[in-house]
Amino acid sequence: MTIAEIKRNLEAKMEQSIVAFKNNLTKIRTGRANPALLDAVQVDYYGSLVPVSQVANVSLLDARTISVQPWEKGMGSKIEKAIRDSDLGLNPSSMGELIRVPMPAMSEERRKELTKVVRSEGESAKVAVRNLRRDANDAVKKLVKDKSASEDDQKRSEADIQKLTDRHIGVVDQLVAAKEQDIMSV
Repeated sequence: MTIAEIKRNLEAKMEQSIVAFKNNLTKIRTGRANPALLDAVQVDYYGSLVPVSQVANVSLLDARTISVQPWEKGMGSKIEKAIRDSDLGLNPSSMGELIRVPMPAMSEERRKELTKVVRSEGESAKVAVRNLRRDANDAVKKLVKDKSASEDDQKRSEADIQKLTDRHIGVVDQLVAAKEQDIMSV
């Protein structure tokens, strides 16, 4: 493996870490409704657990209400129960075949708790990026040890790897700040 391959692999893995972090952020709810909020909710569908989005149409009715339209008649009660049993703190209500999921207003205390959760998730993402940096630097050191690369190459690649790391940590910080602002806005 060459230094260029190590850098390409590192950048791809760091991008995957950012995507995973963004995915985790969508699960943290703000005051506004977001259909992605129900992605984590699993429904019993003929003996197997599947996401709500695979058994129903999930969309927004308005800024504070999610609508869930089951594709099969018998699934309404199961979906409603799954949403209620999830740890999201939501209380769905049926209107015929349509399930309405209103977003409750959040208290200031709950908003502050959620910002702490966001910061914790951000820190976990940064740790993942830093671990990838360490692994890449170790791989470069191994190339130098095996005499496949020079020490000058090692110094240059470590500087490049650090720039990549700083850029991705900056992206995580921006995402955390944006999510915190989103949560704290009433």
